[in-house]
Amino acid sequence: MTELKKITEDNFIDAFNLKLAQGQEKFVSHPIRSLAQAYVYREQCQPFGIYADGRMVGYVMVIYDYDVPEYDIWHMMIDELEQGHGYGGEALDKVLEYIKTKPFGDSDRVALTCNKDNSVARKLYESRGFTPTGVEDEDEVELVLMLEG
Repeated sequence: MTELKKITEDNFIDAFNLKLAQGQEKFVSHPIRSLAQAYVYREQCQPFGIYADGRMVGYVMVIYDYDVPEYDIWHMMIDELEQGHGYGGEALDKVLEYIKTKPFGDSDRVALTCNKDNSVARKLYESRGFTPTGVEDEDEVELVLMLEG
């Protein structure tokens, strides 16, 4: 069973040690960069380690955009040695459960971006109800999900 644990001083090094599979660097930022962003946006964001069987297998960050307002899912990744076990889908479900608690503000809109060439991630997001908005930025496409009350 997959679970999310907040990134703290006890586990941030485990996040640093996660590795992307070859060729995936163009799809997602490494947790080191993401955690730097999490620090800057700490009043409106929560980074998580994705755990399976007591070990960190991935990383994801939730950030609240007060300007829209919406929740954004940033930098979701599964370690190269842990891919293909369903952890990404389980983690995405847990992230959506977390967002439904509205930890930073009231919004039912959840957005994320996906590299146009990352068909595996896009298929996962669309399987959970995310749909393209038509907004594109260079090699990224925006997808949005409206949560049900």
